[in-house]
Amino acid sequence: MRLKLVPDETSIDFLGLRRWTVGASALAAALSLVFLLVFGLNFGIDFRGGSMIMAETDAPADIAAYRAALSPLNLGEVTVTGISDPAAELTGTPRNAVMIRIVAQGDEALEADAVNLATAALQSEIDGVRILSTDSVGAKVSGELVWAGALALALAVAAVLFYIWIRFEWQFALGAVAALVHDVVLTLGLFALIQLEFNLSIIAALLTIIGYSLNDTVVVFDRVREDLRRYKTRPLVEVLNLSVNQTLSRTLMTSATTLIALIALYVLGGEVIRGFTFAMIWGIVVGTYSSIFVAAVVLLRLGVARDTGEAAPSGGVRFGAPDAP
Repeated sequence: MRLKLVPDETSIDFLGLRRWTVGASALAAALSLVFLLVFGLNFGIDFRGGSMIMAETDAPADIAAYRAALSPLNLGEVTVTGISDPAAELTGTPRNAVMIRIVAQGDEALEADAVNLATAALQSEIDGVRILSTDSVGAKVSGELVWAGALALALAVAAVLFYIWIRFEWQFALGAVAALVHDVVLTLGLFALIQLEFNLSIIAALLTIIGYSLNDTVVVFDRVREDLRRYKTRPLVEVLNLSVNQTLSRTLMTSATTLIALIALYVLGGEVIRGFTFAMIWGIVVGTYSSIFVAAVVLLRLGVARDTGEAAPSGGVRFGAPDAP
């Protein structure tokens, strides 16, 4: 028997919920911007500059001992975070590891000295400690990475706007871009709220979220375009509801199978990719939501050109009414 998440034919009035969903999306976006302004993003070493040391011991990590060993060095802000991996035996990752972050010291020579001092202090003060990895990023490089990441996101959204405009019409393009901006803003707001480290891997996750959300939106819009040709006299709101219902099974199955893989990566993948997979899980959820309740609603508000086979009084093509309040 074939598994079905939804029946073959559904008639859910998605657009009938637009007053609630638009309000919820606007509130969530506003709160996300407030979180970004009030809390800011917890930039990792990639964006702030500094050094990172990963160490482990056979015994459970004593965070206080690590801090006591490093505090006399006067290296500025030093954070020590224990890494707990419930799947360490399966993945081969360290079970009793710690991540040590040292604020930027000023230049590459000072960064190298800080790492050497820290590793020497740890090895002398903590029995059986093993240094797994060290990494340093200068302040100048980190500043360049911030701008490069922001530029990558802006160019991705601009490319989406251009592609959808050429592939469909400008109303579709604005709907798709609104959905993408919605997804990115809510993801940034969540990272600002929970203060999860924001690094280059999160930029990669945001770009992946943009691609996934766009894929969902294009599938819905392609069906909308087909239905607009098939049902030339039906109100636009009915055509949009019909198209969303027709693609609902595909949307849910794709999202569900992707989430299964991401949840497995989040649980078993270890600390290194945990931030990336968390961003992806959240992005899949909001991306699926925005394809239905943001992109389609924007398209409804703008209206769309519909060829009814009759010339408009101006000699052009008749336009469907927005059917929005």
